[in-house]
Amino acid sequence: MRKLMCSTVVAALGAGSALAQDAEPVQIGLIAPVSGIYARPGQVMKMGAELGVEDVNAAGGIECLNGAPLELVVIDSGDSVEKATNAAQRMVADYPDLVGATGSYLSSFTLAVTEVTERANLPVLTLSYSDLITERGYENVFQTSATAGGQAEIALPIIMDLAEEQTGKRPETVAVITDNTAASLSSVERMKNGLLDDVGLELVSEEVFTPPLSDATSLIQTIRARQPDLLFFLPTVISDANLILEKMQEFRVSVPTISFGIAIAEPEVLNTMDPELLDGVMSAVANWGAAGQEDLIQRLKDEYGEPWMTQNAISTYGDMWVFKAALEESCSRDREALGEALRNLDGGPSEYYPGGTISFDDMGRREGASLTIIQWQEGVPVTVFPEELAVAAPKWPTE
Repeated sequence: MRKLMCSTVVAALGAGSALAQDAEPVQIGLIAPVSGIYARPGQVMKMGAELGVEDVNAAGGIECLNGAPLELVVIDSGDSVEKATNAAQRMVADYPDLVGATGSYLSSFTLAVTEVTERANLPVLTLSYSDLITERGYENVFQTSATAGGQAEIALPIIMDLAEEQTGKRPETVAVITDNTAASLSSVERMKNGLLDDVGLELVSEEVFTPPLSDATSLIQTIRARQPDLLFFLPTVISDANLILEKMQEFRVSVPTISFGIAIAEPEVLNTMDPELLDGVMSAVANWGAAGQEDLIQRLKDEYGEPWMTQNAISTYGDMWVFKAALEESCSRDREALGEALRNLDGGPSEYYPGGTISFDDMGRREGASLTIIQWQEGVPVTVFPEELAVAAPKWPTE
């Protein structure tokens, strides 16, 4: 159905579109977990990428390559670093015509995948947060998000100012519950190495667990004993987020909860959690459906039944347009030429990622990348920061 619709739209664009019918497709890989415990986010990444490919092709494909359409090749990274490495090796061996790729989801997966893709000179765009991803001197890894440490640096002052503005008092103590994935640990490390001191927060508890979590009792008992003013919450698995929040309810632990990442805001959270329990919970995330993207969000609902657009969909959607821009610059199906075009890309202000421009610095980090802060309000996680992208005003979480 989708392929038929794309062909119809492209054909309607005129004589130049006839060339697109004959031009060999340009293959872009999506390597993401579509099986195992991380399958749900991977499937949503696929949805966003499919919409992006659909729109790029409807707009005429890659004009300088005779209107060649993009073709998405999906590779399942599985749910472990070992599986992700094997999947990357299969990807570069089985699809020699791939010119670029996106995805990976967890930073630990992306670190492993890009070890393989770098050796194959395959350019990769990734939303994954870990600072380590672009600290290795690789030429063909491009991070569209702000790094984990960068996100913490942006988010903490905003959170503290909001607390003071709405309660009249700045929080003084914080507890952290985090899993041991690369992005989560990067965020916490940056906090401990100066950021908490900079905003006047004392760390009174740090609890680290390995996903998937089987029992959150000891974690929550510690939080209840320490009675922090804030809880920073960094899970990456939806079931872990559910388990911890349920245990907080069971033990009547009431503390303003600020998350980092989207596990707390996936639609599946509502399968086990009363939306009233989530009301007010905030999370700092790399990207989210925002003001100005209403039509795209509605299409995601109509075509896939998704209730809202998470970072996994909007970012892979945007990636397809970044690849189009770089392919137009390189006017080539050669991986090395595409990598060079991405390194020198000057795509102007960012439309599908918060803040900055569609350009990358010498490390492969998108220049000026910011973040979004989302908050559960009336059963939906909505963008509340930055102001120009917000669909609702923020409210300080009540205890």
